Amino acid sequence: MAVVYLNGEYLPSEEAKISPDDRGFLFADGIYEATPAYGGKCFLLERHLARLANGLKQLAIDFDGYSLRDMHPQLIERNNLASETAIMVYIQVTRGVAPRGHAFPTTPIAPTVYMFAKPFSRPSTERWERGYSAITVADRRWANVDIKTVSLLPNVLAQQRAVEAQCDDVVFLRDGMVMEGSHNNIFAVFGETLVTAPASNYILHGITREYVIEMAEELGLTVQERALPVEEFMRADEVFYTGTTTEIRPTIVVDGHQIGDGKVGTITRRLSTEFITRTENLRGKNI
Repeated sequence: MAVVYLNGEYLPSEEAKISPDDRGFLFADGIYEATPAYGGKCFLLERHLARLANGLKQLAIDFDGYSLRDMHPQLIERNNLASETAIMVYIQVTRGVAPRGHAFPTTPIAPTVYMFAKPFSRPSTERWERGYSAITVADRRWANVDIKTVSLLPNVLAQQRAVEAQCDDVVFLRDGMVMEGSHNNIFAVFGETLVTAPASNYILHGITREYVIEMAEELGLTVQERALPVEEFMRADEVFYTGTTTEIRPTIVVDGHQIGDGKVGTITRRLSTEFITRTENLRGKNI
């Protein structure tokens, strides 16, 4: 039985109870974060906590997200996950329990804080080498996608369309421009130049996205954060997605159209190899 964290307690997941009057349940009034860990050590934890803190501030939820720092290794230890190759630690903070009403409660309430940890599996080398597929979907999400709220219904519906089309991912399009995936960011590669949508309010400012940009520049590659028309995107040499559990994943077909030569590209492969090497060499430290 998994051990979770709920409002100051570690307890078996089956014993965790949240009120139906919680505003996260009634209004999706909350923030979430998912941090990776490798070999039991958290990766880019401070960046994830900073994004959580910013989201809480944007939603005016009075809670110090940084106070959850020590709960990450605790959950990994209590669930005996330290030997797992890859782990995700999930945090969700909602405004809390209050009588239903659209405006914020007029009296102070305690936020609901929920966390769990579980392994995630990297694809086999053979599966990764085959590449992945995606479909384009009109982006009808709200205009504050940069806030990592638990309100993900448009993302869910879009991903379901991909599943029904027997594809792996979504390419959200807004006014003909490539934004991101339903749960990950997108890069197109032209020669040795990476292009990705700018970090505006229309995409989530992915922590893995940010790290891959830094890593690419360290490797001597050029990165452009700019508007990317779908017509140009379809002419890319390579396409890949980034995310906490996505890591770096190659896409070779979009809407049935072959990307580049239809094989995993050299830049994607180089970045993925470097990323995996770095996560496997944390040297016993949380980063």
